[in-house]
Amino acid sequence: MTDRAATASGPSVGRRRRFVVLGVALTVAVVLAACTPGRQSPADDGTVRVITTTTIFADMVRQVGGSRVDAESLVPKGGEVHTFDPTPSDVRRVTEADVVFRNGLGLDEWLGALMEDAGTDAPVISLGDDLDGVTLIEEPAPEGGDATGPNPHLWMDVEYGSLYAARIAEALTAADPAGADAYAQGLAAYQSTLAAVDADARARIGGIPAANRTVVAFHDAFPYFAAAYGLTIDGTIVDAPGQDPSAGEIGDLVDRIRDQGVKAIFAEAQFSDDLVRTIAGETGATVVSNLYTDSVGDAPQDTYAGLMRWNVDQVVAALAD
Repeated sequence: MTDRAATASGPSVGRRRRFVVLGVALTVAVVLAACTPGRQSPADDGTVRVITTTTIFADMVRQVGGSRVDAESLVPKGGEVHTFDPTPSDVRRVTEADVVFRNGLGLDEWLGALMEDAGTDAPVISLGDDLDGVTLIEEPAPEGGDATGPNPHLWMDVEYGSLYAARIAEALTAADPAGADAYAQGLAAYQSTLAAVDADARARIGGIPAANRTVVAFHDAFPYFAAAYGLTIDGTIVDAPGQDPSAGEIGDLVDRIRDQGVKAIFAEAQFSDDLVRTIAGETGATVVSNLYTDSVGDAPQDTYAGLMRWNVDQVVAALAD
């Protein structure tokens, strides 16, 4: 919840042992990678090998790059980018990359250690860092704590997702100058698609009565979505995935939902909605539990454009009545 202090505990002995084992395995993987002939340049084999931190970014790369790219995500479909633990096989995947894309803004900082372990000099492009044309939304400070920096989920505003695509095209062109025209064409077509998704979201959600556009979210993944499309987020259930609220905090949130007339509670497909449904049962709020934020899903949510259309469909269905 946004008004409580985050809690953390030290790693268990078992978790420490797992990290030691992983560290040894990573070292072995790096040594093996160093003994393996290097990957050819994109100009030699015709494709740019791209690694991304999430499936959403991998899809964006494919949409811009088409057949000139081979894009793969480190975090699997439905995985949790905030707490992802790389494996030894991820080291090998990174060593073979021509370009690596991450979000930045604190979302996927674990990539830095992985790149260091891999010993690769592939460029790492942070799609959200220092991005022109965006207005960052600061994460709320825990009670009695310091501000934690900007919210990282910029792509939940499709206009910002289009800016990600432009940065991707720029990086692909730098890695593969021969493909400059193809990347420019891919970017133009993709940005046209995203502009249509964005316009549809603004028109449909904006047409919902303002009194119905107050929601609560499972975690703080929707502030850019809300700011772009006219929603008010009146609370979150957890500060971050894996940090469950206390009974007192749940009670406070239930009171707030009732007092503010919150219409719906947003949950996400990759997380359990048990707690969301418990709170909804106490308040009468509608549960929207199949939204997508950090990962693509199965068709029709298997692309960034598809999952954003899906999200808009679910939000409109829940709030328009």
